[in-house]
Amino acid sequence: MIILVGLFNRIARDPQLKINAEKFKKFKKLVKSKKYPEALKLGLDYLEKVPYNHDVLFTLGGIHYLKNNYHDAISFFNRALETGDSDVEVLLLKAYSHQKLQENQLAIDCCKKIQVLDPKNKSVPDLLSKLNF
Repeated sequence: MIILVGLFNRIARDPQLKINAEKFKKFKKLVKSKKYPEALKLGLDYLEKVPYNHDVLFTLGGIHYLKNNYHDAISFFNRALETGDSDVEVLLLKAYSHQKLQENQLAIDCCKKIQVLDPKNKSVPDLLSKLNF
């Protein structure tokens, strides 16, 4: 007689989790080494599997910001804010992106949110003065 003890207690492992973790690690390495085109491609591929990874959304927005693609940057920042709207860094880069696009009221709105979340933020008064507010 064969006894199958513990056979049905195993939790199935999702192989995609490991693959996603490896992609995320590679993505961070590409960004750190400033290989932005490769990082953008890998980041977008990663987001197909994990659509609301805050760090990836923020980083992709930051890459677009550095490349002066402000509309794309704002799109990623908005998605990142859907996962956590209290991220001051995301709001600040979003405000700067709006400023670069001369969307001053939207930039001011971001600054106001930052002032609520982080009243001692030193970047906001400087940006508001540039916006003549």
